[in-house]
Amino acid sequence: GFEQIFKNALTGLPMGGGKGGSDFDPKGKSDAEVRRFCQSFMTELFRYIGSSTDVPAGDIGVGGREIGFMNGQYKRLSNLHGEGVLTGKGLCGGIELRPEATGFGTVYIAKHAIEDKLKRTLEGSR
Repeated sequence: GFEQIFKNALTGLPMGGGKGGSDFDPKGKSDAEVRRFCQSFMTELFRYIGSSTDVPAGDIGVGGREIGFMNGQYKRLSNLHGEGVLTGKGLCGGIELRPEATGFGTVYIAKHAIEDKLKRTLEGSR
């Protein structure tokens, strides 16, 4: 939503706040099953992304392994090598932006807003 759009606007990179995903649960799946899913997902997605079009980012449950599988499939399908089209948790050419979990940016912004505007700290808060 808005927080993601705001965070992305601060990076200067062409990332919007669109959301998408799947209901695939990688828990208990073999690496081959996860790879096949990631490659199939990218086969459907690759026409709609690019370094100057849309740069998707992984979310919960998406790590370096999944980014690597999807990046490899993107390169095979698009014949573009060296173009960063995925962010985070980078293996094999993803954009080095933020390896932390997606929610980290929201906490970072909230922490600084509280410190700067309210002159308080989060230390000891629950």
